[in-house]
Amino acid sequence: MFTPLKLFLQSQRKHKRYLTVAYDVIALFGSLYCALAIRLGEWPLTLGTPEIISAVVTVMLSIFLFTKLGLYRAVLRYMMIPALGHIFAAISLSAIVLSLSGFFLQSFVPRSVPLIYAALAYLTLGGPRIVFRTIYYHYNKRRKPNVLIYGAGSTGRQLAYSLINGHEYHPVVIIDDDYQKVGQIISGLRVHHSKDMQKLLSLYEPVKLLLAINNISKTKRQDLIERCAEFPIAIQSVPSVEDIASGQARLDEVKDLTISDLLGRTQVEPNHELLSRNITGKSVMVTGAGGSIGSELCRQIIRQNPTTLVLFELNEYNLYAIEREMQSMKSSLKLDVNIVASLGSVQRKNRVKHLMTTHQVETVYHSAAYKHVPLVEDNVIEGVRNNIFGTLYVAEAAIEAGVKNFTLISTDKAVRPTNIMGTSKRMAELLLQAQADKQSSTTFTIVRFGNVLGSSGSVVPLFKQQIKQGGPVTVTHPDITRYFMLIPEAAQLVIQAGAMAHNGQVFLLDMGKPVKILDLAERMIKLMGYSVKNGQSSDKYGDEIEIQFTGLRPGEKLYEELLIGDNVEGTFHPAIYSAKEEKLSWEEMNRLLDELDESCHLFQIEKVVKLLVDAPTGYTGKHPLAILDEQKQ
Repeated sequence: MFTPLKLFLQSQRKHKRYLTVAYDVIALFGSLYCALAIRLGEWPLTLGTPEIISAVVTVMLSIFLFTKLGLYRAVLRYMMIPALGHIFAAISLSAIVLSLSGFFLQSFVPRSVPLIYAALAYLTLGGPRIVFRTIYYHYNKRRKPNVLIYGAGSTGRQLAYSLINGHEYHPVVIIDDDYQKVGQIISGLRVHHSKDMQKLLSLYEPVKLLLAINNISKTKRQDLIERCAEFPIAIQSVPSVEDIASGQARLDEVKDLTISDLLGRTQVEPNHELLSRNITGKSVMVTGAGGSIGSELCRQIIRQNPTTLVLFELNEYNLYAIEREMQSMKSSLKLDVNIVASLGSVQRKNRVKHLMTTHQVETVYHSAAYKHVPLVEDNVIEGVRNNIFGTLYVAEAAIEAGVKNFTLISTDKAVRPTNIMGTSKRMAELLLQAQADKQSSTTFTIVRFGNVLGSSGSVVPLFKQQIKQGGPVTVTHPDITRYFMLIPEAAQLVIQAGAMAHNGQVFLLDMGKPVKILDLAERMIKLMGYSVKNGQSSDKYGDEIEIQFTGLRPGEKLYEELLIGDNVEGTFHPAIYSAKEEKLSWEEMNRLLDELDESCHLFQIEKVVKLLVDAPTGYTGKHPLAILDEQKQ
């Protein structure tokens, strides 16, 4: 961009206005002088005092009118058709002022002069503005990467306008499936049908495809993403209308596809009566409140308006973050909830009981656990202490404090476990069932489900980071599969299951069809604009990302299960099932816990592992001696 224009753009806003007003004054005087010269056929002109006064009055009143019409509030570089309309209206008023001043001041202003003056003024005022914006637009366009917009509706039109005037992307065309919209020109962009996608990719070489469609069903959106995933171009979307309206996002704030889009899962609508049954008007406690599952439970719980929400968390920063978020939600939703942020470990029974008693807790959601399989495999004692004895202490504290409902968040890894983490969670399930048979004052519920997308340890954030770094994407095995669910849906179903429970009941959540991890990795690579490296030449439109198989980690399964036996029944909720499984008596469980406690205290890892493997947990992994040998190596 040439220097004068660059200096003008970089100057202060008020200086730009002064320069614009000064130019308009000169342009108006020049237009009036030329209009008289053209009408009279003389050059130069000799003007009398009345004509000069009339000219001064016309120009000054015109500048005043321009100001009132907002002509100097418009930013020249973003000026579009509406601004030109304001200029036309302002110049028309200026021509009327010229006629009136000539009449009242008895100056020589022929009747055709105001018309000639208006035409010249429109050229001299509007022309430079259009040229200025055109120069800026083309200069700015060269600096921005090309993108395609999918959707010619209101969202797509607004997005096109925002991007054209923005600094990040240059929209080249709009794509739509509606043949009635094909061929239309929107903000200077032609609408093409989606069948022309391959041709458009070759012609414009865009870096992204922006989805500007929010008013379609989940199924149609998934079909659209599936079709777009065939093309090697990064796909992003614009915020929802609700987020834009609430001020949480801007229209031009494009973002990656959501985890829901990647999963392709249709969420079951929650039963609001079940959601509120154990929460509304009650004191509720969440252990592990700062974790991925615990924090989402807190978000769902506070929306049901409890009287008190006790956030119990070992990690100081996680507790700080969730407490801040809960206070913000309380303020925005205008709720009267007492939010209590409490640091502590579930292994300290007195601390837990004191909190429950002090705040008269009626409902507990026990989410605190060590869930990362390899880490627990390498830290057996701490895994057992936290997952088994932590659950025991919280359960005993709940009974002694008079808690009415207690829900344990369990995992599919507890079913025929092949690792210490899964075995410890199965032990937690068994001890709660034993506690349920031992007493009836507290209703214990176990909710078992698979992986949640977006949680800590989930493959999605890891894959996304690896893809952005250029790969490779690491998958443990080409045939490994997992059940997946979105965190909000899982949290809602946990709450609903806990509300329909009988004491000691085990619930399974409908996780849908298992997802092959390799397919998920390939899908993410394509949706982020890359192609999967397969030993052939590089793809024309995107870089290649390699997928590497690293081998199963210690204790990792190829396939996860949710059910131990075949005795499962449906409930009145379509996504929640009830399972009847074998249990231990409290006497048997108590003897096993005593042995585990002593072995943990003495750090006898070999004995701890053997006790877990020999317990009726359904352990199907390697022999404990083989595990310990691997750890020593």
